Formats: sequence, C-alpha cells, structure tokens
Amino acid sequence: MKFNLLTTILFLCGLTVGYGQETTRDKVITNACMIGVGPCQSLDTYLSPEHYRGTALRFLSHTQRGRDSVQSYREIMHEGSIATLDNRSGNGGELAGYYRFQYGWQRHLLQRPLGNGFLTLNAGVHLDAHIGFLYNTRGSNNPAQAQLSLQAAPVGEATYRLSLGNRPVLFRYEVGIPVVGVMFSPAFGQSYYEIFTQGNYDHNVAPTWVGNAPSLWHMATVDLQLGKTSLRMGYWGDYRQSSVNQIKAHNYAHLFMVGIVRKFRIQTLRHP
Repeated sequence: MKFNLLTTILFLCGLTVGYGQETTRDKVITNACMIGVGPCQSLDTYLSPEHYRGTALRFLSHTQRGRDSVQSYREIMHEGSIATLDNRSGNGGELAGYYRFQYGWQRHLLQRPLGNGFLTLNAGVHLDAHIGFLYNTRGSNNPAQAQLSLQAAPVGEATYRLSLGNRPVLFRYEVGIPVVGVMFSPAFGQSYYEIFTQGNYDHNVAPTWVGNAPSLWHMATVDLQLGKTSLRMGYWGDYRQSSVNQIKAHNYAHLFMVGIVRKFRIQTLRHP
C-alpha cells in the first residue's frame, strides 16, 4: 500500500516537473497591405513596335512568417496591377493587367547594432508565378497577348531599425533578380488560333534566364509606428524584360507605395 502511494506521488511529481519545463515559442507574422500608383512603360512587338506609356495602379500584400528562435522565415507576396497606356501620337491605347504570386524563404545573415540602431541582412530565394494580359485597342488579327511565366529569383533584404524621439522607425530595402524559369510566348506572326485550335506548337513554352529575360524588382520603404500598426511608405521599381521567339517585350514601372503594417505574435507550447 505504501509502495503504491509512493509510486503515485513520484508519478505526479514527474508530471508537474514536465509541465513546469514547457516552453513557449513565438510565431511572428508581419503583414503589409499597400497600394501604389506611378508611371509605367510597355513594349510588346507581337502587338506593336511602338512604345506605350501610361499610369499603373498596383496592390501588394506582403507577409513574412517566422519565429523568434529561428534564423529563417517564409515570405509570401500577392501582387495585382492594372495599367492604361497610350502611344506617342495618342491615337492608340493599351490595357494591361496581371496577378503575381511569390513564395520564398530567407535567412538572417547578419544581425548587429550599428550606430543608434540595429542592422539586419537577409538572403534567400523566391518562386515567382505571373499571369497577365496586354490588350491593344488598335489591334486587328492579334489584338491581345497572354502573359504566363514561372521563375526562380535570388532575393536579398536589409533592414535598419532605430528610434526617432520615442517613435520606432524601420528602414527596409528588398531586391529580387529572376535568373531562370519558363514562359509562354507565341512565335512572331503566330496566332493564338494556330496554337490552341490547330495545335501548331512552335516552342511556345520557352526557357528564360538572365540572358534572354534580364529583370529586376526592388522596394525601399520606411515604417512609422502608429499605435499597434505602422504606416509604410516607399518606392517600388519593377523592370521586366524578355526576348523570346523573336518577340521583344518589356514592362517598366516606378510606383509610390503607401499602406499599413500589422504584426501578430502567436505563442505555442513546446514540450522539452
């Protein structure tokens, strides 16, 4: 009887010690929702040899998911854009739109105090999926062009956090350079009717790399904390180019972005 009672007490003490040694891990989610507007330029020789210029309106959702105790984090970006453009003579127009999804991973390379603030350098890779269209209002046989691509892009990020007065401020710069992937493209002079109705395939799924599709996007922002949220303002530069199947195309955009940033912290229990 005494042995059973002692065994029970030791077992309960073991449970108490086990639960007392539970630790918490903080999952940190930072989400920024931004809108931007600015000048853009487009060229697609499948539709026209003319350069078109106009204004782009863009929405960006940028989410980072990580843990305080882990040196890496995931990054998810949803991007939508619509633009109206015109040629030099003003007698023709284009309408462009796209949706882009990026999923990536970054790792902290450097974290150290610098001056009155704290510097962080990160690097990783993104998978970039793009679907869009370009419609030429003056087109006849081929008035529209579809845009489909999947690319891998090394990504780098630098942040510098400091306080101005009693207000935390975060400066952030991120850049990505697509280096390899695939894209859909008709051959020059080939109609979509030939591709999808007659089945005349002509290398319409083409490989891309920095030699035939040199592209870059970068973003510089500043976050000003306002209570539990932050106001984010900055610049977004997007330069996409390709020369595939004898068709040259580019899309350039310079946008002023503004939005809000919210940070969530989720605690989870972890047993030893």
